[in-house]
Amino acid sequence: MKKLLNTLYVTTPDARLSLDGENVVVYQGDSSLGRFPLHNLEGIVSFGYMGASPALMGACVTHNISLCFLTQYGKFLARVVGKEYGNVTLRKTQYCVSANEDRSAEIAKSFLLGKIYNSRWVIERAIRDYPMRLDIARLKAASDFLKNSTNEIMTGSNLAELRGIEGVAASVYFGVFDELILQQKDSFSFDIRNRRPPLDNVNALLSFVYTLLANQTAAALTTVGLDSYVGFLHRDRPGRVSLALDLMEELRSVYADRFVLSIINKKIITASGFEKKEDGAVVMTDDTRKAVLTAWQNKKQETITHPFLQEKIEWGLVPYVQAMLLARFLRGDLDAYPPFLWK
Repeated sequence: MKKLLNTLYVTTPDARLSLDGENVVVYQGDSSLGRFPLHNLEGIVSFGYMGASPALMGACVTHNISLCFLTQYGKFLARVVGKEYGNVTLRKTQYCVSANEDRSAEIAKSFLLGKIYNSRWVIERAIRDYPMRLDIARLKAASDFLKNSTNEIMTGSNLAELRGIEGVAASVYFGVFDELILQQKDSFSFDIRNRRPPLDNVNALLSFVYTLLANQTAAALTTVGLDSYVGFLHRDRPGRVSLALDLMEELRSVYADRFVLSIINKKIITASGFEKKEDGAVVMTDDTRKAVLTAWQNKKQETITHPFLQEKIEWGLVPYVQAMLLARFLRGDLDAYPPFLWK
């Protein structure tokens, strides 16, 4: 349970919410986990199925507090709101900015700056932790290239140029990704990023975890009232959560990629958990998929200090914080969107 930027996050799956006077009370069984004055809240996000009392839902409607329900895995279920005031304005602003490529490019810079910066520090952290086991010269060259790429991003003038810089930077990053796999090299070697379908075990893991992160990010955007299908870097395409793909760019390497490396290097998954189909596609067995989901849930519960808020939060809340910061920027409450910069 954590209160951030006037939003209460209830991460205990079997917690239920109730109203006591002008306060929301969080219960687990018969025990009260905490109480929070409604007048201090803009939103409540509950990860679980226990729900909220009708009295609390009515109070949230009256006070214009967004009440969102997600599964414990972060899949969006429902959102209870009263009369739409700010969210309509917020979405109209989002649509106007998305339609303007120059303004979209300015926001896209922040997403890509975060992505390349974090990719570089994934490499730098590996150099620091395993200097005797890695090709340090090769990794340092990649790190220096990514450092220069962040400068190029800041001077990029349009979306096409930014995508070009990001594409080359991603190629350099994935070019040394195999160096970061320290265990089970015979079964988990990485040559090139491929998808639809993934053609090796590592790519199968990356694709699956990216899907988990995309769903989590889309849910986070929905909870703050943004349209996850209308992006700035990724343009509109039917059925694609373009804004979720935008926002998750800065989290791919530091959140998803490091998680994949961890479960390989810690031998949480093994080669026996993958199957190759006739068309060459590699898929995970049900048991391996369950093992990955369990490890992902554990990862989400690890705590870090958020670099912008300077507060300790769980990894699983990072997409929600970034979604809130993006919404605040679009409302004009922040001068710029602060990307998640990990180190």
